[in-house]
Amino acid sequence: MNRRFMGATLFVLTVGLLSALAPTAAHAEAGFTHIVRPGDTLASIAQQYYGDARRESVLVAENGLTAEGGQAIVIGLRLRIPWVTYHRVRAGETFANLAQQYYGDSRRAFAIIDANRTDGEQPDEGAELLIPYPLRHIARQTENIPRIARVYFGDDREDARRVRRFNNLRYNRVTRGQIVLVPLADLVLSEEGRRIVAEETGDEPEGGEVRTIQDEINAELPSLAEHLRRGRYAEAVALANRLLGIRLLTGNQIVTIQRDLGVAYVALGRDDLAVEAFRVAIDRQPDLELDTLRTSPIVMRAFRTAKESRRPLPFVGDEEDAGPPDAAVDAPDAGAPAAE
Repeated sequence: MNRRFMGATLFVLTVGLLSALAPTAAHAEAGFTHIVRPGDTLASIAQQYYGDARRESVLVAENGLTAEGGQAIVIGLRLRIPWVTYHRVRAGETFANLAQQYYGDSRRAFAIIDANRTDGEQPDEGAELLIPYPLRHIARQTENIPRIARVYFGDDREDARRVRRFNNLRYNRVTRGQIVLVPLADLVLSEEGRRIVAEETGDEPEGGEVRTIQDEINAELPSLAEHLRRGRYAEAVALANRLLGIRLLTGNQIVTIQRDLGVAYVALGRDDLAVEAFRVAIDRQPDLELDTLRTSPIVMRAFRTAKESRRPLPFVGDEEDAGPPDAAVDAPDAGAPAAE
């Protein structure tokens, strides 16, 4: 084999390897370059950015390093620090096309579903989803899928199964040099990591804030239902309008809050506001129905009126999307009728 052919072959292999190691375009923005300073180790850098020194294995894989964790690294070396991506769901999006967008394969939708603990039927419009980072691991001589999974997750058969499924592999065997994608849902920046990135780039790392707020809203929804159950309708209206004022709700959250708000308004004698609240809920979920056995006739009447006059609303992420303006309602008399 002549030198020119060998050189060309080496060039092609090198470009191919670098392309395989590069993050997908959808994940490229969720990363930062750390320049190694005196005293830095892979473990100390992992501790800085992730709050966990064991994440040095991520840095090794992400940057194509061959050095074992804990060894000294060269001052001035540029290390890419990756983290998970967040996505705000728009109307019409599915888990399958999100997986195609972020991973290039719709079959990997299960990783997004698992990371967000959803039922998997359809992503909730307006929800901010966590998109696991697809770390590229180059298999070594003695490795297989369970051993690779153990490096990043621990000794759990379910994690090995997830890695195998993500790579569309039927068996645990892999060959030396084979690239295995490892979906990491917990690869999030620590507070110190976020501070470092913000100071170095001038921009706060984006993503996760909306998801946190939406989780907090979910935690308050049982209180709204409890107010209705106990006949505390003024309190229910106050809580519902406060939550609607946050303007970062998911489509399902809007439906739940507006439905309960409609019930409370009927009990307070404000059928006009009840119809408007029900209409907003129905516009978001046209097949919405109330339990006819547990719902009072006056509530059902307002609900049917809303169904007969429904109209489309803008995308849930718009500023004016959450529903009608707040309405001041006096506290009900002690004898206010029960709504359900």
